[in-house]
Amino acid sequence: MIFKQKWSMALLSVLALLTLSACTEDQTKPASTSNHTTEEMDHSTMNHSSSGEVPATLKIAENPKFPVGSTAIITNGHMDGMKGAEAEIVGAYDTTAYVISYEPTTGEEPVKNHKWVIHEELIDPEEAPLAPGTEVKTDAAHMEGMENALVHIEEAVQTTVYMVDYTSTLNGEAVKNHKWVTEEELTSK
Repeated sequence: MIFKQKWSMALLSVLALLTLSACTEDQTKPASTSNHTTEEMDHSTMNHSSSGEVPATLKIAENPKFPVGSTAIITNGHMDGMKGAEAEIVGAYDTTAYVISYEPTTGEEPVKNHKWVIHEELIDPEEAPLAPGTEVKTDAAHMEGMENALVHIEEAVQTTVYMVDYTSTLNGEAVKNHKWVTEEELTSK
């Protein structure tokens, strides 16, 4: 009889624990949260290298701080592997650069605070600079799903933008004709 009571009590305790644990909220955090911030953007679909073609209306900088053929250090990498990399300047252009947010045409998660799309990569924009909050389409193809996407202007910066060649500090990959690095993201060697 005592054995039967102990066994019943043990079974009742186990059932009570199972019931209570099933009623509690899941305290685990999701495996990932949106990582599309200015410094933590997922660039796995980014075309790090390009053909080097630029819009026909893009104005070549007359007196850039970093002339074509010179080298500089990337100080503020907006992608993994850029910060601290030595960059060779392959193009310098005066324009308005934009930080944008958009929903990719591929249906992927929204991209927030992407750096950089230039004024000449926008489709039928008003005169530069566009005000934050403006929505316009882009023909830039820096990332999969960017081309023809409706973008939301977050910030506009009148600057010299550079097309650069560099070697990733993350994986040693050679990147050719990367679009775009702003003058503020570079420093002399």
